[in-house]
Amino acid sequence: MTLDSEQLRRAMRAWTTGVSVLTAAHDGQQFGMTVNSFSSVSLEPPLVSVTLRKLTHTYDLVEKSGEFAVTVLAADQGNLSDRFAGKFPNITDRFDGVPTEKLLIDAPLLRGGIAYFNCRVIHSIPYGENTLFIAEVIAVRGEGAGEPLVYHNRVFWKLTPP
Repeated sequence: MTLDSEQLRRAMRAWTTGVSVLTAAHDGQQFGMTVNSFSSVSLEPPLVSVTLRKLTHTYDLVEKSGEFAVTVLAADQGNLSDRFAGKFPNITDRFDGVPTEKLLIDAPLLRGGIAYFNCRVIHSIPYGENTLFIAEVIAVRGEGAGEPLVYHNRVFWKLTPP
C-alpha cells in the first residue's frame, strides 16, 4: 500500500503545534516563512531542528548564511503567520511595515513574539524536496510568558490555562 500524501496531510491536522516564523539574511537579502516544524533537540548542547522545503527563498538564505532566526508567535499574531506563509500573494516584501529587531545575527525577528532564537546550522540532512537543519542556539530571549499562537486542524487556537 502506497501512502497518499493528502491522506498524511489530513492525519497530520490532528497534531497541534505552536507557530513560528523563521527568517534568514544573506548578502543584503532577507526572507522569512511560517514554520511549524521548529523543535527542540537538546538542552545540552543547545540544539534545535527545523525542516525547510528546498525550493524556497528562505531555504536558499539559510543554506548560504548558515544561520537563521526564529520568532515564536503570540496568540494575536495570526496575521503575521498568514503573511509569512504567503497567503497574501499581493505582498512581495513580507517584512514591509512589520516591526523587526535583531539579537546577534542579521536575520530579523518579528516584534511582539513570545520567544526569539538565533541559530547557527551545524548539520543539514536533505530528504526529497526538504532539508532537515540541526542548529546550535547561540542567543535567546523570552521565558515562556504570554499566550502562544497555536495551530490545530487548519485553524488558530488559543490556550486556556488549567
